Amino acid sequence: MVHSDPAPPLLDHYGTLFSCHSTQCDEPQSRVTMEECQLPLIDLSALTSDDEMVRRACAVAICKASSEWGFFQVVNHGISPQLVEKMRREQVKLFQAPFETKARSGVLNNSYRWGSPRATCPNQFSWSEAFHVPLTKVSDEACYGEFTSLREVITCFAAAMSELSRLLARILTENLGHGKQAPIDDICDETTCFLRLNHYPACPISPEITGLVPHTDSDFLTILCQDQVGGLQLMKDSKWVTVKPNKDALIVNIGDLFQAWSNDVYKSVEHKVVTNTTMERYSIAYFLCPYYDSSIESFVKPSIYRRFTFREYRDQVQEDLRKTGYKVGLPRFLLKGSEENTRLYTPSITAKS
Repeated sequence: MVHSDPAPPLLDHYGTLFSCHSTQCDEPQSRVTMEECQLPLIDLSALTSDDEMVRRACAVAICKASSEWGFFQVVNHGISPQLVEKMRREQVKLFQAPFETKARSGVLNNSYRWGSPRATCPNQFSWSEAFHVPLTKVSDEACYGEFTSLREVITCFAAAMSELSRLLARILTENLGHGKQAPIDDICDETTCFLRLNHYPACPISPEITGLVPHTDSDFLTILCQDQVGGLQLMKDSKWVTVKPNKDALIVNIGDLFQAWSNDVYKSVEHKVVTNTTMERYSIAYFLCPYYDSSIESFVKPSIYRRFTFREYRDQVQEDLRKTGYKVGLPRFLLKGSEENTRLYTPSITAKS
């Protein structure tokens, strides 16, 4: 590989593994035409309406989509198109840097990752590269090296995404009966929230390789800003459906913690990113997380899940991934019949989330 090549060595690594192990993999994924879905589209400008009924209808739509889909889109969300465009330009510039620069220069808190190091067969591969950036580091000048112009833009972008995530989280929490002073404000902090800058190169070798393997998110909620290439798929009514990109919208999805908090009222839905043979894709995800020692307990009684901390949940996820390659997730924390439910649960190969 040429030293100045920006591409991570995905082809070198996965090409060999694919040719050696493709016949040994379970549940191969094929590139078939997927049903395209239009996620619920919610205009957040209604939340500032003078009409209380209009404001209430918008909140109801958010909660309904979180329950029925686990995903929805928002427009008029307060993040300017100009800021999104600046962030995208800086993101592209960053990923076009030489691979050695991204991997070894310590940029963005040394958060660069590529592929799936533990992959042993095609349905475990993630054909992608990413920077997994803690919010505590986005304003740190020492993290940027030669990418000085990125700092101001990503700091503004992260602050805007944080404000939006908390607004949505408060609405979802209030719907569960916790009034205007939602506890989400007390337990979520930038010390555990993060941004992930994603790049999915074109994948020429096999339709069985995903850009990001099927997974659920281990947070309260995620806000995704994506380009127009498409590739996001989610599980709806026991089948994969493709999300049609909307240039004006951000995508919001519920994470595992909100599903537990809501006693399964809100759904943390499995999703993945499929590869494209000719086009690369960029996206940015913001993850709203609590303090590691925050207690997660259902607001609705009787509770389905036992009380646990965010740290305990993450540790269990990582332990399952190390031992089996699978994220079991919430079924590990069921109060009654948890062992039986865990045995009945059929997990997917999952990304670290």
